Amino acid sequence: MKRFILMLPAVLLFFAACNNDKTADNAAVQQAAQQFLDNYTAQFVGLYYASAEGQWQLNTHIVEGDTVTSNAAARADQAYADFTGSVANIDSARKYLALKDQLTPVQVKQLETILYMAGNNPASAGEVVARRIAATNRQTELLYGYKYMLNGRQVSANDLDRILREATNLQEREAAWTASKEVGATLKDGLSALQQLRNSSVQALGYDDFFAYQVSEYGMDSKEMMELTEQLINDVWPLYRELHTWARYELAAKYNQEVPDYLPAHWLPNRWGQDWTTMVNVEGLDIDPQLAAKGPEWVMEQGEAFWMSMGFPELPQSFWDKSSLYPLPEGADYSKNNHASAWHMDLQEDVRSLMSVEANTEWWSTVLHELGHIYYYIAYSNPDVPPILRGGANRGYHEAFGSMIGLASLQKPFLENLGLVEPGLTTNDTMQLMKEALDFIVHIPWGSGVMTAFEYELYANNLPPDQYNAKWWELVKKYQGIVPPTERGELYCDAATKTHINDDAAQYYDYSISNVLLFQFHDYIAKNILHQDPHATNYWGSTATGDFLQKVMAPGATVDWRQHLRESIGADMSAQPMVDYFGPLMEYLKRVNAGRTYTLPEKP
Repeated sequence: MKRFILMLPAVLLFFAACNNDKTADNAAVQQAAQQFLDNYTAQFVGLYYASAEGQWQLNTHIVEGDTVTSNAAARADQAYADFTGSVANIDSARKYLALKDQLTPVQVKQLETILYMAGNNPASAGEVVARRIAATNRQTELLYGYKYMLNGRQVSANDLDRILREATNLQEREAAWTASKEVGATLKDGLSALQQLRNSSVQALGYDDFFAYQVSEYGMDSKEMMELTEQLINDVWPLYRELHTWARYELAAKYNQEVPDYLPAHWLPNRWGQDWTTMVNVEGLDIDPQLAAKGPEWVMEQGEAFWMSMGFPELPQSFWDKSSLYPLPEGADYSKNNHASAWHMDLQEDVRSLMSVEANTEWWSTVLHELGHIYYYIAYSNPDVPPILRGGANRGYHEAFGSMIGLASLQKPFLENLGLVEPGLTTNDTMQLMKEALDFIVHIPWGSGVMTAFEYELYANNLPPDQYNAKWWELVKKYQGIVPPTERGELYCDAATKTHINDDAAQYYDYSISNVLLFQFHDYIAKNILHQDPHATNYWGSTATGDFLQKVMAPGATVDWRQHLRESIGADMSAQPMVDYFGPLMEYLKRVNAGRTYTLPEKP
């Protein structure tokens, strides 16, 4: 004992010296890693911006026969790909990640992100990357430059959507639906090429396939993601089954037809059967006339005003100057992407949106949704978030906040606040729940089922091109209970008519995850901040809600999304708040469907 006491100071000095050496070593490693990250970031941001500008031009000004724009976009994309996939950057990231215990968590996150970005463009894949870039840009031109024809005249995608929302003549509906699918045949060869090129690109860096690569950003493998999406379908299936049964009888009565076992695709108000909301008109909450009187510019202005009411800043002037917000004028000699999107051009202040805003309810909700993305960009463009990590906590977070605001923007107290409905208006709240379920619940079997399962088959199982349409309609029938109006052979490629299959591949489960997250966050805000019924909220003017959203958004991708969710709302990801939200509707539908024939199985 005495000898031990005498030796203790020496032992302490020894360990202190070791700790000092370790601290010094860590500091040196961190300094070296940071120098690499700083150099990488400086080049990355410039190349990212140039690539985004090229894609922006390609999506907003499509001229038939123009190769200048596509070639410029391809050059910018290639430069970005060469940099992110370079052997030097991959080797450096791997070298420092081998010392991750000596690095800061944010440094580790950046290095992991650098490797993830390299996975799509590894130099070791050689010319495959250049071919994939060219094929992607060609697919974009074919998709958004396509001229839809109906009864011998050119129509827009909005025209076809309007017919499917409003027309009651089944022949007219089928003609519009069929016209909307013609583009798929044009895109089939391109999709087949992209299937192989995308897989080859990521396999060069060790990923099994392109689906596995995209899933890895969640910290999951393909099996885990497929199990998660199947679980989401199982969670909502009892309600979806009731909605499907209700819709079969409702639409059969509307069109004066026999009740079908499965829903004919052209009976539904959406090209892909992913949104049935226009089947229900909630008396008193039809805001189309009020919006039409105010115009599309008012819709945009009120979208900004809403976010500002919660304490967020004005949109930068460059947003208004550089965005493409409204439909092209009639007779324009060029076309543009007709899918709404938000763009963070330089990962700093240049934020833009590509839309075709009209003054109707659908675009009202879409504008609020897209501005949710824009304000998320703005929130995490701060000094605490390195540009490499300026993204959502996971990809679903981005969609969750946009969709949550879209939901809130159509609740009665919110609409009363804006004068779009009369104060104290008596409405059918059950039908309002029905309308919401025809969006959010209907979307889960589509997003988690059809889209995710098809892209899993496409990339993980190398689905052959001569089976594209057969597999697509097999999945549509299984998960959505929908069938085509006529036989759809392999001449067609109906999957490719969905934009995401072409230009946002193997990520569609993001939307299902976002729907689950949005109800979790909405439930938390309603109950803990607004102290309001989740079915009847008004976010307008709630700076406390704005402060909460800012706190959740501001860290970007610097955080672990699971931990961030627990710290934000005190819960793990769960569909239970969504199921609970629609509980009253479930009871209603069981009464309405009593005695009717169910054709979907009790379990998918």
